[in-house]
Amino acid sequence: MADDWQRAQAWIEAELGGKIVWAERQARWRPAWLLDLERDGERLPLYFRGERGEADHGVYTLEHEMRVLQVLEGQGIPVPHVYGFCPEPPGIVMQRSPGRANLATAESAEERTAVLDHYVEILAGMHALDPALFEAIGIRRPAGAEAIGLCDHEVWERAYRRDKRRPEPAIELLIRWVRGNVPRDRERVSFICGDAGQFLFESGRVTAVIDLELACLGDPAADLGAMRGRDLSEPLGDLARAVRRYEQLTGAPVDRRAIDFHTVRFGLVTPMAVARLVAEPPEGLDLVQYLSWYVVWTRTCLEVIADRQGVALGPLELPAALGEHADASDAGSSFAAYEEDTAARIATWRERQARFGPVLEAQDLEDASALLGRRFADRSEADTALESHIREAPASRALDALPYLHRRMSRQEAILRPVLRELLDVRIQQI
Repeated sequence: MADDWQRAQAWIEAELGGKIVWAERQARWRPAWLLDLERDGERLPLYFRGERGEADHGVYTLEHEMRVLQVLEGQGIPVPHVYGFCPEPPGIVMQRSPGRANLATAESAEERTAVLDHYVEILAGMHALDPALFEAIGIRRPAGAEAIGLCDHEVWERAYRRDKRRPEPAIELLIRWVRGNVPRDRERVSFICGDAGQFLFESGRVTAVIDLELACLGDPAADLGAMRGRDLSEPLGDLARAVRRYEQLTGAPVDRRAIDFHTVRFGLVTPMAVARLVAEPPEGLDLVQYLSWYVVWTRTCLEVIADRQGVALGPLELPAALGEHADASDAGSSFAAYEEDTAARIATWRERQARFGPVLEAQDLEDASALLGRRFADRSEADTALESHIREAPASRALDALPYLHRRMSRQEAILRPVLRELLDVRIQQI
């Protein structure tokens, strides 16, 4: 066990008063540990949620999430109890709540519906909390329709521009659309989960709302939009029904245009946050996972805009061999198996990138030349010109780039196809 994790466990034993008798690193990209602490003859199940390391987005801290959890628990919302904050290595020490994540693992359609209904009830309850509770822990309260609609977009865009490594025409188009389409008739400010739709469940009920690191104050419709994105990787069930249930509980209709807007606004957070990582991957990054998030969330955001704006996307022609899909396995339960699986997925992607990348890049350049009316030597030159077009053209003309950018993301997704796992062929649900 690495020295930093030994220090963390020593701190937990000293702070909570007991002996760690079982520990297992969680098999995922983020450093986290499952622990059992024995004290007073009983076992206390714990979860250590660590920092992202070099993959950190630099927007919200772990302390932010800890304070949110503490406020929510004080208001009767089912969240893991926080036992403390380990200073080195940084991490929240919290209750390991019973249940499991991902409604795709529900035992029946009836259980899936019951759990989603329960989560929507909890979500409506969180939205009804006094925003002053969260202002008291340092969360900014937006004022005015534009700030309420944008929620925390400003901080994400600042971080993206600070860390930007290359031209990103698709992200720039999404940013322009978000800034130009903020709902102007929504004035209510609520606590919002941010990355909504994450919870543990058991026997048809939610046992704990989890992963609240992106919580902020803003338009409550933001969480309904975010759930459409969460549904891509962790299927939630019938979201149109969930929205109707939310409307019944709150007694007010929710504008579907606002849900579409927030689907894009929050979906854009993912490519903005990971753009620097896929451009210049740090050592040890689960590169295929980050590339998959970058491509799939960009592609689905473009599709929501196309549907809202009436933009035709058209068919996409790909080499037949790109349709290969040979990897339906998963990483297994141990962290060692996860690391081996990560290396295998990256190797598969690199082989396919070498095999198909030049052909698809040539198609990208042809598309860019047809769109902008001149030839380009390489993708970087084309992307630089396309960014300028997106920023400077009238809004309707900037959207001319959307079908091309959608084809481009779809081509990259095709290269990733054998290693996309839970993101294979996913589509945003219509509400």
